[in-house]
Amino acid sequence: MPRPLGELEDAVMTRVWEWNRPVTVREVLEDLQQERSIAYTTVMTVMDNLHQKGWVRREAEGRAYRYTAVSTRAAYSAALMNEAWSTSDNPAAALVAFFGMMSAEQREALRDAVRIVQPQEAQQSPEPSSASPDALPAAPPADPPAAGSAPPPTASDGPGAAGPEAAGAPSGEADEGSGAAGR
Repeated sequence: MPRPLGELEDAVMTRVWEWNRPVTVREVLEDLQQERSIAYTTVMTVMDNLHQKGWVRREAEGRAYRYTAVSTRAAYSAALMNEAWSTSDNPAAALVAFFGMMSAEQREALRDAVRIVQPQEAQQSPEPSSASPDALPAAPPADPPAAGSAPPPTASDGPGAAGPEAAGAPSGEADEGSGAAGR
């Protein structure tokens, strides 16, 4: 399971994912400079760290590299959710709490995802599925998040079928690199 991306790693990966094409350090730098003061070498270090961690692959183009995402943001989000859920001492309670944090739109996205997955499971297993996607309970209103806690996730990324490991990314044990660039 990959560790969550640091703030700057996430800012870089967001651009790589959104642009959905091979990108250079210079392109990412120029876009990041619209929001913050940042050095070329900092962006280069972050992108090299992301390459070493398996988040991006790179191909030489002249004296520079072009970087491409190995996995999607949806797969990354799914891997983080799966890791958080699998570490719970009570997975059912964790799911109920998670559903309670979801908006109506997010619950509908979940129902859509279950509808997609169920036919795949039916093909793999001769046993009929006992759960209907429409059987997902309407979650009770969630308590407001505690101060300092993260906001509930959104469904804008859509369902992810696999974590970055499935796309060849390592489990995140790689060296974090040095300096503030990778964090």
